[in-house]
Amino acid sequence: MAQVTLKGSPVQVNGALPAPGSQAPDFTLVAEGLADKSLKDFAGQRKVLNIFPSVDTPTCASSVRAFNEKAGQLDNTVVLCISADLPFAQARFCGAEGLENVKSLSTLRGREFHTNYGVEIADGPLAGLTARAVVVLDENDTVLHAQLVGEIADEPSYDEALAVLK
Repeated sequence: MAQVTLKGSPVQVNGALPAPGSQAPDFTLVAEGLADKSLKDFAGQRKVLNIFPSVDTPTCASSVRAFNEKAGQLDNTVVLCISADLPFAQARFCGAEGLENVKSLSTLRGREFHTNYGVEIADGPLAGLTARAVVVLDENDTVLHAQLVGEIADEPSYDEALAVLK
């Protein structure tokens, strides 16, 4: 169990973030059209998992926009934006913002993702959602970078996350 903060108040997070050098746990989450998508569906590509509570908050929306902008510059890389939002809300946000370089996945199903990736908020007002984290995987799903953001209201370190892909 880890601890982060939400606007300065301590929040417990269940599970452990996958460590660099380890094999990423498989997952099946919900994509646009309510289709199941697993980690295996992105085989052979490098993956940036942008994990956050909800796209309907300013910091989460900023992270999706930032990764969308930076993703277009990366070869053989897919950015997966993972939140508890329903696929309809994720699609509405990305469509309204013109974001085409990211793919959204919902934890509507596949809730074991929360603990397998060490991002399940265990208490506080956001209990049951995911903490903010970034996990970067190579083409073989080996973890290259993992960051559990210490303050949920802060953006992740984009430069550190993407540096491992250069």
